[in-house]
Amino acid sequence: KPEGAKKKENFKQEKRAIKKERAAYFDDKKRTERAAKKEAFAQREFFDKAKATYKNTRTAPTSRVDNPFTKPNTTNTTTTNVPIINPTISTNTNKRERIKLDPKNKPNLADKLAGAGKKSYFKTAVEIAKEKLTQVTLAATQKQLLAVAAKQQQLQAETRNTPPVRLTVKAPINPIMLQPLNKPTTITKKVVTTEVMPLNKYVSHCGVCSRREAAIIIKAGKITVNNTVEITPGYKVLDTDKIYFDGKLITPQNNMVYILLNKPKDFLTTADDDKNRRTVMDLVGKATPERIYPVGRLDRNTTGVLLFTNDGDLAQKLTHPKHFVKKIYEAKLDKPLIKADAEKILAGITLEDGFVAPDSLAYADNTDRSVIGIEIHSGKNRIVRRMFEHFGYDVKNLDRVLFANLTKKNVERGRYRFLNEKEIRSLKLLNASKGVST
Repeated sequence: KPEGAKKKENFKQEKRAIKKERAAYFDDKKRTERAAKKEAFAQREFFDKAKATYKNTRTAPTSRVDNPFTKPNTTNTTTTNVPIINPTISTNTNKRERIKLDPKNKPNLADKLAGAGKKSYFKTAVEIAKEKLTQVTLAATQKQLLAVAAKQQQLQAETRNTPPVRLTVKAPINPIMLQPLNKPTTITKKVVTTEVMPLNKYVSHCGVCSRREAAIIIKAGKITVNNTVEITPGYKVLDTDKIYFDGKLITPQNNMVYILLNKPKDFLTTADDDKNRRTVMDLVGKATPERIYPVGRLDRNTTGVLLFTNDGDLAQKLTHPKHFVKKIYEAKLDKPLIKADAEKILAGITLEDGFVAPDSLAYADNTDRSVIGIEIHSGKNRIVRRMFEHFGYDVKNLDRVLFANLTKKNVERGRYRFLNEKEIRSLKLLNASKGVST
């Protein structure tokens, strides 16, 4: 035969041998299982017969060693039908008197075969008394546990309706971040009130609060003009008027302060927070005795240039979109920006609060198309994030690198510095030639 035919024949013979081995293995296994079942059945049959004979004869065991379930001796067939006498509980507790049959403690077939058949499953009076005591104590403890559980459920139901009180503790701030990088430069400003200033503007210039908060304070009746309560925020203040807040005479601030902060993450851009969270005022609040406030807003997770001042006119100029104040952001997206989406953003999009279009948009890094530089002068809330989210992009990091010709150069994250006179002058003359936008 050729080699191929021999190989096929050998392969068939091997398969037949494997089948035979498997069949023999399973046949042996079935045979052993049948033998075990027969043996167990025979043992059970013998056990039932012994139990039936014991019940019919009703012979009392002569000693503790006697076991009614042992195999009877066929040679000596002398059986004595002795009636069982009801035992009486003796006063001697050390003497084990069998008075009651406990089927729960009855040895099973496996214990019998292992040699545990001589173990008695009768109880004494002392054991019964102990069991009664344990049952009583268990019932009492169970009642106590149920009462405690009911109280806990009631307390949980009461506390479920009332919201939990969360005590928020501010995280400590590095003391190095609270120190300025340069010396303060204050500019003395002569406030002229002959232009008939509104009362809420006058109060804000005095450093009491912002203009919006000043209007609320005035309507609440906390401001008095010439010893008379004034509740109209638009009241025109003259040079001869004397303004009092909570009984104290207030005058406009003359020392103007300008601070630039490189805002870190996890800080709110607000003067005060009801939930006791960290704000930017925790970083620059102690930089000057004058009341300063942030110009514009940055999100909690947005970093970069943030300006603080007590110059209300300059703050209004820098925040109003009609003055075309330049703001440049560096955005890190979750995926590369497609050119078609970039062109749509540049053309302008309509969001829920109106139409918005950036001044310019470009890739900040040629190797990484997910890093985008965007210039915009709109001051709407979360405008940069919402523009990218409109096209399905998630902004992971957002950093403001320029604000009104101010950069964060030589200012580390979380540090601040005072503006010099040249920077202050350039801010006041910023876009002075441009008219109101249409």
